[in-house]
Amino acid sequence: MDKEKFGKLVLDNERQLYRIAKSILKSDSDCADAAQEAVTRAFEKLHTLRNDQYAKTWLIRILIHECFGLAKKQRREQETIEKIKQQKAPADGQKDKYSELYEALIELDFSFRIVLELYYLEGFSVREISELLEIPEGTVKSRLGRGRGKLKKCLCQKGRK
Repeated sequence: MDKEKFGKLVLDNERQLYRIAKSILKSDSDCADAAQEAVTRAFEKLHTLRNDQYAKTWLIRILIHECFGLAKKQRREQETIEKIKQQKAPADGQKDKYSELYEALIELDFSFRIVLELYYLEGFSVREISELLEIPEGTVKSRLGRGRGKLKKCLCQKGRK
């Protein structure tokens, strides 16, 4: 299949791709992201398509895999958020301060939140986090620093309200 035929296939099936994504994902933006990523991946792997008559089925399978991958990622993020919420806060006067901290932590982007949680709440080292997330140690360190900065900014804004 050449690029022009692929483009026509995508345009002809745009609504169907969206409806399939919507049956798996809740958010419209997630559906659009999944469909876009599926089209991108299919275009990159166009040379692996053996028979043009199965192109539509092939594209839909790629879309379904993208949707399930995105849903799985969102589920993991939600589990992390729930885990943070369930962390036991100290009793009495300190409880409100820790509640604000957890709320601010939850508002952070997942990439910052996960390294902060693993480092401060779970006690993992930078090297261990690097291995767990399969990212370089330098990236872990920079996310820790940026995450702390964003957390501080969020807490300061909440303190003013």
